[in-house]
Amino acid sequence: MKITHFFCGAPMVPMVLLALSATHALAGVTADEAKQLGATLTEFGAIKAGNKDGTIPAYTGGLTKAPPGFKRDSGYWVDPYKDEQPLYRIDAKNMEQYADKLSAGQKKLLKQNPGYYLDIYPTHRSAALPEHVLKATVRNATTCKALKENYAVDPACRGGLPFPIPKTGYEVMWNILLRYVGETGFTTANGRSWIVDASGRPTMTSDQYTKVEKPYYQTKLADRDPQLYWRAFALTNSPARKSGQAELIADYLDTVDKPRRAWSYSPGQRRVKLAPEFVYDTPVSALGGVILYDELFMFSGKMDRFDFKLVGKKEMFIPYNSYKFNFDCKGEAQFKPKHVTPACERWELHRVWVVEATLKPGQRHAYSKRTYYVDEDTYGAGMFDSLDHNGELYRSMFNSVFQAYDHAIPLALKSVTYDFNRSNYAVLGDASVGGFLIPETALPERELGVEAMIARETTR
Repeated sequence: MKITHFFCGAPMVPMVLLALSATHALAGVTADEAKQLGATLTEFGAIKAGNKDGTIPAYTGGLTKAPPGFKRDSGYWVDPYKDEQPLYRIDAKNMEQYADKLSAGQKKLLKQNPGYYLDIYPTHRSAALPEHVLKATVRNATTCKALKENYAVDPACRGGLPFPIPKTGYEVMWNILLRYVGETGFTTANGRSWIVDASGRPTMTSDQYTKVEKPYYQTKLADRDPQLYWRAFALTNSPARKSGQAELIADYLDTVDKPRRAWSYSPGQRRVKLAPEFVYDTPVSALGGVILYDELFMFSGKMDRFDFKLVGKKEMFIPYNSYKFNFDCKGEAQFKPKHVTPACERWELHRVWVVEATLKPGQRHAYSKRTYYVDEDTYGAGMFDSLDHNGELYRSMFNSVFQAYDHAIPLALKSVTYDFNRSNYAVLGDASVGGFLIPETALPERELGVEAMIARETTR
């Protein structure tokens, strides 16, 4: 696999120095480097220019205008690219021609399934963020610090992407964790998760009401804990045996002194309990067990079990501008026996950060290694491959993104995870029935505590 070793358009430092820098808590960006933001780099650190082949265009501000037919607050976003045709198709017959731009998981899917293919569409750099987030991101370039061996971030970074010019794998991972999803977050009335077993039978494992928010960006709300950066609540509507169950997860910027807090509610017991097991490689039961708690939205939680090494940046085919997959492919029409219906997917060529996560000596985890491919424009779109302890490909996840053009939010919510050991796969974040809703205002903190939230939402 050929990787172009560069940082932000400049030649990349030697690999020895890069490996050494990964051990330092503070990477640091000089004032001269920060001047690239808004010039050769976008304000959030992506290379502004297109590639030399013209297959990746220059960044021109992203998608901020709604196409005809869009209805604000409907929960659905009209596909602005619905009339486009694929540039070409990659399948098992021609995949070697594009091997350097495919992940191990993509190659395995193509090799094992003659009916699977990747339709490659024109690349659109549609990501757009609000002006105040861009300004805070530029500020963070020289002021934001990773603390406590990279396991904490200074609360002064709140309001912007923490590391627009990342120097270590840990900083890229923090950018994933702290990417922008709006000030008020989002909700789903019917967020569905599916698993397709080895026989090809799809089963809806859960239908949930969910609420996700990022207090990290709620800098104008005085009642928010400045350490709290992410909070997710899920209430199960079905299946009947799980109806009424609820979970709340909260993550903090200081993962050492304030590790993840999680709670669960059982309608049978009618009480809230702490759920310390909702971490690391514990399977998420509501999602069929194919998803682990530390791989929600590609990565979630504390980074202490792996060494995260920044390899560089390269061009890859990743799921992008996935309006069709999110809103038009519904129910069982999304699924084939061994893979997602390929006509539902849209793949584009984008530049991605490559991060290798290797299990630390003495640590326990289901995986021995992960390789992440993270979109430079959103830190939400992308994919990863994971290896088992025999060095064999275990699972691959593909996280899709669409631009909520009326709110300047890149939403990367729906993912597909393939378990190659069990020959099954799972789809998380299917909101094609109820859509995604973006609240106009954030709720006060007194209504977002675990007891208040569960009491209110379980009586819906």
